[in-house]
Order: sequence, then structure tokens, then C-alpha cells
Amino acid sequence: MAFKLNPNNDQLSTEELQTLAEMRKRCARRILLSTSLASSGHPGGSLSSLDLMLVTYGIMDYKKDEPLWEGRDRVVMSIGHISPGVYSVLSEYGFFTEEDFLTGFRRAGSGFPGHVEKIVPGVEWDTGNLGQGLSTGVGMAMALKLKGAPQKVIVYMGDGDLQKGQAAEAMRFAHKYKLDNLIGIVDRNHLQICGSTEDVMPSDINGLFASCGWRVEELDDGHDYNKIFSKLSSVYTGKNVTAGKPTVISARTTMAKGVSFMENLAKYHGSPLKPDQLAAAFTELGLENDFDKWAELRKKPVSTATRLENRVVYPDIKPGDPVVYGADSKTDCRSGYGTALSELAKANNVPGQTPKIVGISCDLEGSVKMGDFHKHMPEAFLECGIQEHHAATMTGAISREDMVAFFSTFGVFAVSEAYNQNRINDINHTNSKVVATHLGLDVGEDGPTHQGIDYIGLMKNYFNFEVFIPADPNQTDKITRYIAMHPGNHFVGMGRSKMGMVLAEDGSPFFGADYTFTPGKGDWVRRGDAGTIISYGSLSPYVMEAWQKLKDEGISVSILLMGSIIPVDKESILEAAQNGPILTVEDHHVDTGIGSIVGVLLADEGLSCTFKRLGVTGYGSSGKPADLYAAQGLDADGIAGAFKAMK
Repeated sequence: MAFKLNPNNDQLSTEELQTLAEMRKRCARRILLSTSLASSGHPGGSLSSLDLMLVTYGIMDYKKDEPLWEGRDRVVMSIGHISPGVYSVLSEYGFFTEEDFLTGFRRAGSGFPGHVEKIVPGVEWDTGNLGQGLSTGVGMAMALKLKGAPQKVIVYMGDGDLQKGQAAEAMRFAHKYKLDNLIGIVDRNHLQICGSTEDVMPSDINGLFASCGWRVEELDDGHDYNKIFSKLSSVYTGKNVTAGKPTVISARTTMAKGVSFMENLAKYHGSPLKPDQLAAAFTELGLENDFDKWAELRKKPVSTATRLENRVVYPDIKPGDPVVYGADSKTDCRSGYGTALSELAKANNVPGQTPKIVGISCDLEGSVKMGDFHKHMPEAFLECGIQEHHAATMTGAISREDMVAFFSTFGVFAVSEAYNQNRINDINHTNSKVVATHLGLDVGEDGPTHQGIDYIGLMKNYFNFEVFIPADPNQTDKITRYIAMHPGNHFVGMGRSKMGMVLAEDGSPFFGADYTFTPGKGDWVRRGDAGTIISYGSLSPYVMEAWQKLKDEGISVSILLMGSIIPVDKESILEAAQNGPILTVEDHHVDTGIGSIVGVLLADEGLSCTFKRLGVTGYGSSGKPADLYAAQGLDADGIAGAFKAMK
């Protein structure tokens, strides 16, 4: 049975202290050995955090044979580079064997990567990009609060880690939402890669947490087991907490603690020991030097036996009653989104019960039309303030706690500003629903800083995000309900302006009651024999107007609206290539949107056809969207003229 400490005890027994000392010796050996075997890694921080981690896992609730047990406490390693320490402690507590770790560490395809990843039993989240871990822990703690669950979330942070501005965003949110189930532990060794934190970037870490409303507990020796246990257990059990306040334990530690010639030297933050240094360290620690044995074992094929596959936990979501906007209706897609989200909440969020759907925004509730959702269940609406980095990361964390998490803000903030946060969510196989309004030149008078024209170009760099851009409010309704009901990462984008509905040739709404949205399928809104215009989103009304102009001149054009950008409808594009010229039209950077997707597909397939791309060729000015479109040849006249020039 794994070693277990009783957090309700007042102090550690002599036997427990002796056991912890023995555990430390074994773990220190693994830390030094693993990094030297891999000729890379971070032994210094691993050794400085080691004693804190040993006590943490001794106190917390978990099941080593069921690492995703619902009743577990969660530990998030914001300082993901201390993987040698984390893996050493997890092997000590029985999550896997020492051999699994030492033979696999930092080898391609193994279950023990250089920075912590959730493929490792006992690891909750892939980290390594500093500054995001606290937001992840906040998301988990928020979800547990909404569920009324008793588990704790413990987040490990470092000196350099807390220099990131996102950490302060997370601190403020945790204080606002009274996350007293959240415990922060700061490994305060005062060193980072380039030297002393006081030289690189001085920071009053304790003051920062205190100013953000946290309860700060100082620990003057993060290597004294009695002191660690006393401080951590009193917070963990609630004996020494302030109701409604998150707590941080700021622990003074020593970089590379336990090896005299390594201690307090910044170089060992990320430098393993060479063979002669390792031998000296083992002699000092009274350990057998079995480096050669393990080096030989690492020549065998990499084992993948311990790797945890991604587990999707996703609630059963009812679609609610779809809304159909009539042929004469005129509204904006964001209102269509807001109405659909509100109806989804009414169908799934039962007052007095844990919400299935959570809405997250950043001081733009009215603009992104989340007001009705907020009214239906106030506790399920999370207002982050102007803190998009935190909001994006938190969305991902909540989405892995059996909840659907919608994050909505303007396009430039949801995509361009939070690019790396969405990327880490993508790596973590979250179920984030990023719905961005105010995309493209359609933002109009707000000018170029707010005219997000790069959303497809950025989003297609990810591997696990699907990208949908509705053509009108009716398609918006269908897409919103689709992403709510299906797991995975989804980005839905739309403009700002009101528009009419896309109509079928008989005058009825094309995306009406009988329409079903299918990822990877475009919609042939019109069929003609003179070629194809491919478009999506805010320019759909202009494309339909251009179609009419061309028709009036006797030119019969097909219109293919791509509500699904990723995955794209390859079959329909290839069909279009066989039937005349293709013109792509988009409110997006001309080189990185659907035009580039179509062009690459044609090249990959070895097809040749007359092909032209219309899009945004430079930052727009401040003005009416219609004027901005006309200036770049994206109005109906410009589209029709461009098509005729291809004939």
C-alpha cells in the first residue's frame, strides 16, 4: 500500500519522517539519473520542489490504479519542466514503476515526455508554457465548485512562472469567485534560467497574491517535512483557511537541494550532470551509481505500456427547439448565437442543479449576446473581465470536467490574443467552444485594431480544432447547437452586422427547419454551369447579390457556401474544379483563408482550372463595412466583375 499521511494529525511521527527521508533519497536518485541518462532535463527545480511534492501526494486523495478517479484531488504543475521530480514522486506513490520512468524519460514515443503531459498516470494537464497553470487550476476549481464537489485543486508554481501576466489574471478571478478549494504552492528558490529572480525580474510574489485577494501563508523552509505538513495539512483540511478565499503557500526552497555542488546555482535549472558529476553526487548521497545499467536498458525499444489515452468526458446535451428566421427577417449572427445559447441553457441547465453548459466572456456580455444565457442561470455565467488569456485557458480546463464551456469575445481577442492559450487547449484535447463575434472588416468603424482578418490562418495551425463560419443567423443556430452536442474543440466565427437570410431559389430560408449542419460539407446554395463562387460568413449576402447581377447578365454561376472551413468539403471543391472557373470570396486575409485552402487542395490533387482569390489585401480603415468591402473589391459589383474577368 502506498505511503499515506493523515492530514488531521497535528504533526508527523518519527516513523513518517524517516519514511519521507528515505523516499526523498530514492526520488533524488531518479531525478539525477533520469536527466543524465537523457542528457537533458531540469534537475534543479525538481530537487527544490521534491519535499513539497512528497508531502502533497501523501496528504491528497487519489487512486494510483485509477488515475482519473472522479473523487481525486487534482494537482496541476504549472512549472511543467520539473517533470523528473513529478515522475519520481508518482513512481514512489505507485502510479507506475521506476523502470517505466527511467527507461522511457525523454525518448520519442514513450510515456514520459520532457514536460509533464497527461499521458502520464497522475498528471492532470500538459504544461510547460509558463504562466498558464494557475488558470488551468482555477478552471478545475471553478468546475468543482459548480458541482458542489469536495475535492481540492493544488497548483505548483515557480518564481519565473509567476512573472507572466496571465497568472495575475487567474489570481483575480479565483478571488472574485471565492475559490477556497484552490491551493497554490510556490517553489520560491529565487532562481530562474538566467540567474537570480531579483536580477532577471524582481517581483513581490507574496504581495502580488495578497493584492489579488488571496490568503498568503509563508513557509520559511520548504524542505522541513514537519513545517510543510503543518502548513499544508491545515490548509487542506480547512483548519487554517479564510472562507471564500484561495490560499497560496509561498515556500522558501533551495535550487538543487541535497547536492552540495549544485545548490543555489542557476545553471542546474536546466542542466543535467555529466557522468563524473553524477558519480560525485551519488557518492555524496550514499547511493550506488548504476548509470551504466540503465543506459543499457534504454537501448531496448521504447515501451508505451503506461501511456494513458485521451479520455473524453462529455455531458449528454439536448438540442432544444431550433429557431428559424423567416425569409423577410434581418438580424445579426451574434443574436442568432445568443438566442441558440439561451435555448440550449433552458433545455439543459436546471436551476438548483449542476449546470451542463457554462458561458464565459470578457466584459462583452451584451456585444456577444450572452445576456439571456446569464439571466437563465447566473451561476453558470462567468465574467472574466478583460482577461482573455485566463478566460481561454480556464475554458479548456472546465471543458474537461464534464461540462460544455462556451468562451465568447471579439475575434481579435479570442483568436489573435489568445493564440497560445488555445494552442495548449488543443494539445490537451479539451472541448472548448470558442465563439467569436465581430470578425473581419465587418467590424467597420472600430478600425484595423479590431478587424480580425487572420482567424482561419491561425486556427488551421492547430490539429484538433474544427472551424465553422455561418452564412446567416439560421445557419448560426444550427451550428451553435451542433457544437454544444459534440465533444472536441470548436471555433465558430461571425461578423457584427445585421443581414438578411440566405434564401433558396424558391424564396424560402435555405438554412431552414429541414437543414442539417454537417462538418466537412459545404452547401450548394445555387447551381450553375459557368463556374463557382466559394464563400462563407459575412460576405454571403454580397455573394448572393453578385449571383443575381450575373444571372441578370445571363451568366449562371454556382454558389458554394462553406459553413465548415475545417474540415473542408474537398469533394465539392474538386467538383467545382471540373465545372469551370473558381472564385473564392472572403472577409479574411486573402493569403490565409479559404482561398489558400482551395489552392493547396487543387495543387495536391494535380488539378488545373481558372482560379482567383478575393479577400482582404490590407488593413481596412475606420468606416461602414459596406464602404470597406467596396474599397477592397468585396462588394457585389466587385465580386461580379472579378468573376466575369475570369471568363
